[in-house]
Amino acid sequence: MKKIVALGMITMLCITSTAQAAACYSAREFEAEQGLRIHSELMVIGLTCAKTPGGQQLYADYSRFTQKNSGLIAQYESDIISYYRSKGTPQPEKQLHTLRTNLANKISQQAIKMSTGSFCKHFGPRIQKALSMTPSKIRQWAQHVWPDTPTTEPVCHRGR
Repeated sequence: MKKIVALGMITMLCITSTAQAAACYSAREFEAEQGLRIHSELMVIGLTCAKTPGGQQLYADYSRFTQKNSGLIAQYESDIISYYRSKGTPQPEKQLHTLRTNLANKISQQAIKMSTGSFCKHFGPRIQKALSMTPSKIRQWAQHVWPDTPTTEPVCHRGR
């Protein structure tokens, strides 16, 4: 009887460890979420600043950034959907949209705390900066760890 209980406990530990280990991002998945965060932030900046003086150009530049980098953005979305599928998340596409909404809401909260003019003055230049970047520079930006903007999952500390 003790052997059965011990075997059951070991099995539960293995299942728990496996589930916990799966709840982390590979470097590629980390980059994908960060890349989607950047894109979502640029969208909020463009939309928030569209009605301010000069803001129409910010939204137009955000749209150009999106068109210019549509392949990279689509790859980031695909990487996140694949991650959700690997976790067994029901409706991984819906979960991607939830993630995008949450990322946009975070930057929107900053816009609410600041006046629109201050927000646009502070964050508006990011759109021009992003638009001037090559895809490899955008990827480097997305690979950077920002302590004040953690991803929804930690990075795996193993060779996943």
